[in-house]
Amino acid sequence: GPGANLWSTLDPSTPVYPLLLEDAGYKIGRFRKSWGPGDISDWDRHPAGHDYTDTGFAAFMADRKDDQPFCFFMGTSDPHRPYDRGSGAQSGIDLAKIKLFECFPDHEIVRSDVADYYYEVQRFDTLVASAIQVLEEYGELENTIIVMTGDHGMPFPRCKSNNYDSGARIPFAVRWGSGIKKPGRVLDDFISTTDLAPTFLELAGVEIPTVMTGQSFANLLKNTNEGFVDKENRSYVLHGKERHVPGQEEDMGGYPVRAIRTHEYLYIRNFKEERWPSGTPNYKEAAIPYCWLGDCDNGPTKSYMVENQEQDQEHQKLYNLAFGKRPGEELYDCKKDPEQLVNVAGDPAYAAIKEKLSAQLMEQLLATGDPRVTGGGDEFDVVPYLGHGPRHPSFKPEN
Repeated sequence: GPGANLWSTLDPSTPVYPLLLEDAGYKIGRFRKSWGPGDISDWDRHPAGHDYTDTGFAAFMADRKDDQPFCFFMGTSDPHRPYDRGSGAQSGIDLAKIKLFECFPDHEIVRSDVADYYYEVQRFDTLVASAIQVLEEYGELENTIIVMTGDHGMPFPRCKSNNYDSGARIPFAVRWGSGIKKPGRVLDDFISTTDLAPTFLELAGVEIPTVMTGQSFANLLKNTNEGFVDKENRSYVLHGKERHVPGQEEDMGGYPVRAIRTHEYLYIRNFKEERWPSGTPNYKEAAIPYCWLGDCDNGPTKSYMVENQEQDQEHQKLYNLAFGKRPGEELYDCKKDPEQLVNVAGDPAYAAIKEKLSAQLMEQLLATGDPRVTGGGDEFDVVPYLGHGPRHPSFKPEN
């Protein structure tokens, strides 16, 4: 429904873990970005709690009753675009030491852009450190579960809004001083952000709604093993995409994708291969006027890749990887090709693997009632879109 799309709405009957915790006696609050962007004006309560953006986490802690359990969502605009151009280098980041994705052209403009991103990541790290200090001051650090993560990959071409690791794989760290039996462990089990809600509810002793399809990872926190622990339940993860920005031509549709990632392979099913995966480059024909490659945030790297695509074969190849149309199926051997640049879906040597992963993906989508396979998937394309999109540099309001 609308809640699966950017800049839309969320049905007030949707169970959300912060409100379920509040009903169980928790104090809940949020900082900057939580749910959204979109319209939730028909909700009686904000799904993430009272807004402490202006006053901060310390004010939230001061407002709670003595010993009251709490849940706080600390969102931030970092490292969202736009960046202060050159801020990364000015902060002391050495551009020469940056390791670029292979899908990026190696140019100073790109290196500086990535450095600006890293600088904002560091700034977010500082924000989290300040919240940890507040917990220490209140004597709650060891009794608080802290999850530090993101919602997608970096806002660069072939990253954010894509189903490769560069777009779907995110940092994920958990601290729970009194609850994690063996801290410092690194696990190789697959976890989805859909698993957060049932985990928090289980640990709080709150009933998990049956409509939540994620699975709690509380057992991993209480385990003492390292590496790949829960082989029965966490050997793969599903992810996908519906309409992000209506960046296509003629209609307000998106670029629907479903994917399955195992330790060895990534299989991707592109349901509308005739569409542009990053939005149309033909901005004058876009459904939103002058929306330019709308599923890729504007920035120096994007501009450089578009402006220099015809410079040579390498630039053309990288441009096509980021913005060109894609086949209905993609398969990547993640051991041999960790950055997922060589599609082996058409290679006979991988036919059996492709068939197995395709069947496994479809089985799981059917089991969860995914409209893309059960029917009605195009409804994702017609729900309200209340936002805008990245415009071509030539755009003026009168256009």
